Amino acid sequence: MEEDPEALNLAADWADISQGLRKDLGQQAHSQWIKPIQPGPLCKETGTLDLYVPTEFTANWVSDRFSDRLSLAWKIARPDVRHVRILVQPGRRHPELRLGNGGNPRRAANDGAHGNDPLSSVLDGDAFATLGQGGVGIDASLTFASFVTGTSNILARNAAQRMSEREAPQFSPLYLKAATGQGKTHLLHAIGHAYLASHPNARIFYCSAERFMVEFVQALRQNQMIEFKSRLRGFDLLLVDDIQFIIGKSAAQEELLYTIDALLAEGKRLVFAADRSPQALDGVEPRLLSRLSMGLVADIQSADIELRRSILENRLQRFASVDVPADVIEFLARTINRNVRELVGGLNKLIAYAQLTGQAVSLQLAEEQLTDILSANRRRITIDEIQRTVCQFYRIDRTEMSSKRRARAVVRPRQVAMYLAKVLTPRSYPEIGRKFGGRDHSTVIHAVRLIEELRTRDADMDGDVRSLLRQLES
Repeated sequence: MEEDPEALNLAADWADISQGLRKDLGQQAHSQWIKPIQPGPLCKETGTLDLYVPTEFTANWVSDRFSDRLSLAWKIARPDVRHVRILVQPGRRHPELRLGNGGNPRRAANDGAHGNDPLSSVLDGDAFATLGQGGVGIDASLTFASFVTGTSNILARNAAQRMSEREAPQFSPLYLKAATGQGKTHLLHAIGHAYLASHPNARIFYCSAERFMVEFVQALRQNQMIEFKSRLRGFDLLLVDDIQFIIGKSAAQEELLYTIDALLAEGKRLVFAADRSPQALDGVEPRLLSRLSMGLVADIQSADIELRRSILENRLQRFASVDVPADVIEFLARTINRNVRELVGGLNKLIAYAQLTGQAVSLQLAEEQLTDILSANRRRITIDEIQRTVCQFYRIDRTEMSSKRRARAVVRPRQVAMYLAKVLTPRSYPEIGRKFGGRDHSTVIHAVRLIEELRTRDADMDGDVRSLLRQLES
């Protein structure tokens, strides 16, 4: 049967893109996450390209960590691709479980290349991961060595290190509390790596609370609860991420409670991570709350600017061949301040774009290509703050923002302030006009368009605006 020419073109484009990503990400990450991707159909009407992966776990992981890079690479390779979707391969079935060797589940032999691998003791790649040699299910890049420490995360980092050492820790369980993207998942993976290094024969269990509940319900429906419980309680280290998602599931909570008690009674180690403290977990049974908070609750605060700089500089070591100017690092560290994941993602996206297009990394390129990330991180800036900053910059009196004077030394700063008000605030043209002495909205529109035009042909004006933007966003 004759092959679809479009499918062949997509496959050829993917071969080139995949090769470029291998150079950027390294052989190990590429083999584990990128190589299994297969291009699917491209919808001509919406410009949406489907990329298929083998499991739901892989789909979630690739979406979280590589979606921006994949989307950018495809857009550059093919202008007709406007969006990419990471999906599980249609018709892909979950492998059946075979129980043996004391209740340890093994993958069915027909589960791809891993069917005969004794280390693939999992309930499928998108569910629970039992770790042995090689650390199946754990991201090889998320180690203690790659975790950058600062004042905001030093307690959590040291506690995690202690949990992974050969000597028994003074506390268990360890509960890592942090907002999204601040490093709690990184520490979970790092604990798994380090624990295997000090306990080579250990059995480690890593999953999210959501997957725990999914598999619990599945075992319940399939009359496999005895095997489920036996397997859970045979681990030496239990790592459960996003424990907040177990809220309200009374049966799953009860099973987790009994598992915690059983493991603690045998001196096993437990680590939980969540985006809130145990006491803030509404809908969780008091007994489970007591177990979660009985060890050490380590809070990871938002990274301060010094830590954000250090994280970027550490990340740059992976891109030794790429020149990233100091002012770009400072700009990213000051501007992307919501969480570390966005910060690193912004740097990765910027470098990937520069490499794929052959452009040099610059402040202008960062502002152009990271619009969405930068906009999401910008704090709420008021028109009063803009007026005050512009007046200080141009050394004019604050009253000139509302005065009727039309001297060039006053008009141009006023126009710049109107432009910045439109760029940095959600205010409408009439609202901005009222803040500038009751001026008509058409005056504001004229000012915004004029400054936009001047920035394209007047380097001094563009430099002034960039400087003011940095001041206001820092």
